[in-house]
Order: sequence, then structure tokens, then C-alpha cells
Amino acid sequence: MACKISDSMFLCLGPTQRPIRSQRIATHSSAASSSHLKWESLPLKGINHKKGLIPMKRTKVIQAVAVPVTPSSADSTEYGKQLAETYGFRQIGEPLPDNVTLKDVIDTLPKKVFEIDDVKAWTSVLISVTSYALGIFMISKAPWYLLPLAWAYTGTSITGFFVIGHDCAHKSFSKNKLLEDIVGTLAFLPLIYPYEPWRFKHDRHHAKTNMLAEDTAWHPVWEEEFETSPFLRKAIIFGYGPFRPWMSIAHWLIWHFDVNKFRLNEVKRVKISLACVFAFMAIGWPLIIYKTGIMGWIKFWLMPWLGYHFWMSTFTMVHHTAPHIPFKSSDEWNAAQAQLNGTVHCDYPRWIEILCHDINVHIPHHISSRIPSYNLRAAHKSIQENWGPYLNEATWNWRLMKTIMTMCHVYNKEQNYIAFDELAPEESSPITFLKRVMPDYA
Repeated sequence: MACKISDSMFLCLGPTQRPIRSQRIATHSSAASSSHLKWESLPLKGINHKKGLIPMKRTKVIQAVAVPVTPSSADSTEYGKQLAETYGFRQIGEPLPDNVTLKDVIDTLPKKVFEIDDVKAWTSVLISVTSYALGIFMISKAPWYLLPLAWAYTGTSITGFFVIGHDCAHKSFSKNKLLEDIVGTLAFLPLIYPYEPWRFKHDRHHAKTNMLAEDTAWHPVWEEEFETSPFLRKAIIFGYGPFRPWMSIAHWLIWHFDVNKFRLNEVKRVKISLACVFAFMAIGWPLIIYKTGIMGWIKFWLMPWLGYHFWMSTFTMVHHTAPHIPFKSSDEWNAAQAQLNGTVHCDYPRWIEILCHDINVHIPHHISSRIPSYNLRAAHKSIQENWGPYLNEATWNWRLMKTIMTMCHVYNKEQNYIAFDELAPEESSPITFLKRVMPDYA
């Protein structure tokens, strides 16, 4: 077989696997070992490739027999640390062995994290309603120069409504399923989000997380789509570039209002949700305009709604988007790798986490969506203890956002992503602008 060897030496720099809890899955498959090589193709922006790390020298092709190469633990650890630093992560997880199943991970979680607590559930509702009311009061009293702060706070508060509806959709809010559907529908109404359409699509996101064509959340741009037309290419560059923190608005419009996108047995519930949303718009919006005028509608509803979509977009892209996290075709996809290895835990300022009910503690939610939001921290602690080396973890920072917005664009099987400015440099001025103006603090 043909293989490439540098003029100096060939280094396999993937991480050395550590022992994991279950002995029956401690033996790593050769397929898992091959994924180590993926790290070597990932770009280290701003890092000088010296000191034995992937020498950038001319290569030559020779005939060779495939022989397993054991990676150096010291080299792989150092490379992982540099990769994490350059992308804005605290830790980049080691590749999960192919023989680990999602059930293996779920079985390590304590049973109590799955328990529904009505007091905690309704406390989260009280927190969201109170904080949202406070936000509306702040908007009504704030001088013009403090309105952006009031809008940011209120948009964050109303994101808590989404998380409550999110728990209802996953049947982790109450043991009364009818009550869950009512609460979920009401929680989504101020956001103009139809509950049932979102629930159906979101269930598929969990079932097909980071599956290239089937995941209904965000996924990389297809190169064929990027090359369709100059107009569409420009729209994609702006959408996945500077407008990415509000791309959830496009996702909201495209995925949730077209009845034809749903199965026949889903259509009835979809239509009920759509009727509720349109009724809220028909009654609520005119009342707001009647009492406060069109500027009041912008001030009290539109701007907080845009603040909510900032968090909706930011949480979504940070949870599943990074240069080292692959999207895979259905025949290569592995549930445990996608949910544990392909999901990111990101810490935000504590006030944001409180108002948004710990939606950022996202890895356990993808291990099992039956875990209520108020139990996510306990579940994450258990996952850290049992599966810590495989976790992707970060604290929100500008370098992390800059990495996602300027690097994670077009799908490529070998590199995971190719940036727009590599494929179409003349048309990628929005990406060049972001690289120039976005801070690089981590």
C-alpha cells in the first residue's frame, strides 16, 4: 500500500488511550486507533510547527507494509494541549474507542440524575418568569444608553423559557405528559416557536447527532451547495460568518413552519402548535403595539427576541462545532462517539447559566435527554469521573468563537472543515474582516 513519510520521520501524534471503567471495553479496536491520525491534519493556527510536531517538509511516496505505530504519550499530550489552546478549549477529548457503546456510558450514571423533581421543575419556571418580568421593568425604566444592557439581560432571561419547553419536549419536566405539552407550548409562545414542530425535529437531532445529512441542527456547508451560485455563496458566507450568532432565525423559519417537512402522523400536532403561535401573534403583537406603539413592539419584544436568538445560535454552534469534531456519514457514524466525543461542555458566566437553566452543561443531555436540566451538573460530574479523558471542555472565550466563525465552514472528510477563504478567497472578505477584528483572548 502507499503511505507518506516525511524526509525526517513519521509521527503518530494521537493521544494514548487511558483505562476506562468497564474492563470489557478496555481493549481498543484498530479502527479507533486509526482515528488518532485525524489530529495530524488539523490546523494549529498561530502555532509554529517545530519541536517534532508534524514537520512541514516535502513528502515522498514509497511502498510500505502497514505497521501499527504506538504514539508517544508525551508528544500526544503536548500536541493535544497546543490544539486545545489554539482553538480556545480547556481540553480536547481523546478519540473514544469504537467498541464503547452509548449504553456503556449511560450505565455509569447514577440513577438519581434521571429523577423528576416537581419542586425543582417549577422553581425553574419561577426563576424564568421573575427574571423576565424584571427585564421588562428594566426596559421600561432604562435611559436610552442603558437599553442594550436591559435587552441583553431580558433576552437571556427569555432563553430560560426555551429551556423549560426543551425539558418538556424531552419528557423530563413532569410525570404528567399532558401538563408537559401545555407548559412546553406556553413557554415557547413568547419566542414565536411552534412547540411540536420543534420537538419532532429536535428528537431527530438527538437520534442523529453530528450525522452529516440526517442531523436536523446545524451541520457543515456542502461544497456543492457552496458552488451553486454566486448569490447563494455570498449569503452562505455572511450567514456562517458574521451573522452566525443569529443563524438560528433562519433555522427557525426554514424548519418549523412547513407542514410538508413532517411525517403524516405528526401533522395534526404540528398544525395545533402553529395555530397557537399564530394566535399569539394575532393577539399579543397588536396589544403591544396598541399600548406602546410600533417602537414599543421593537423595544419590548423584538430586541429581547434577538437577544434570545443570540444565545440560541451561540449555544448550538458551541455544543457541536469545532475543527476537531467530525460530522460523519450514516455508515461511519457511532452514537457514543457523537454524543460523548462530539458534544462540547462550555462554561459561561454563572448568571447566564442560572437564567438559562444549565443548558450549557450539554454532554450529559446528549448521553440521555431524559436527564432534567437541574440534574445536568451532577450527571456531568459523574461523566468527568468515569470518562474524563474523552470530554471536550471549554470556558466561553473570544478565541473559541473566532475559531468556529472563521474556520468551521465547508465539509471535508479528511480535515472535517475547510474555511470559506480557502475555497473562495476573493469573496470571503466577511471572514477576513472577522479574523482582523474579533479578539483572540482565551
